[in-house]
Amino acid sequence: MNIEWTIKKFDALSVNELYALLRLRSEVFVVEQNCVFLDMDDKDQVCWHLLGWKEEKLVAATRLVPPGVFYEQPSIGRVVSSPSVRGLGVGRMLMEKSITETYRLFNRQPLKIGAQVYLKKFYSSLGFLQTGEIYLEDGIEHVEMLLL
Repeated sequence: MNIEWTIKKFDALSVNELYALLRLRSEVFVVEQNCVFLDMDDKDQVCWHLLGWKEEKLVAATRLVPPGVFYEQPSIGRVVSSPSVRGLGVGRMLMEKSITETYRLFNRQPLKIGAQVYLKKFYSSLGFLQTGEIYLEDGIEHVEMLLL
């Protein structure tokens, strides 16, 4: 699958890129997962945003979080792929690219994520190890995981 990847700091996102990003996150996290929560948490502004475009449509994104914002370690969050590309390997490409870019931006060091429990096997396949107990975040079971 041909995905065009871009990475930008929040302030460098165009209005249209920001709209596409927030729309995709809302489509998946709020509508599809039926989870009412405030996605705009005042953390996006200090993060880098990895965007995956297919034919000018945003189909995948993550935010790359500097150390000290959520955890001591850098983190990858708001991992999202469009339902239109599910099952095509885009999620794996997105995470592999996110890991590479996080290492590039923040030097190679352990990465910590808060993963939805149903995706634990996926993240484990990328090398992440469970480091904590299951907890609820916005009504969805999560678990902390670390990539050494």
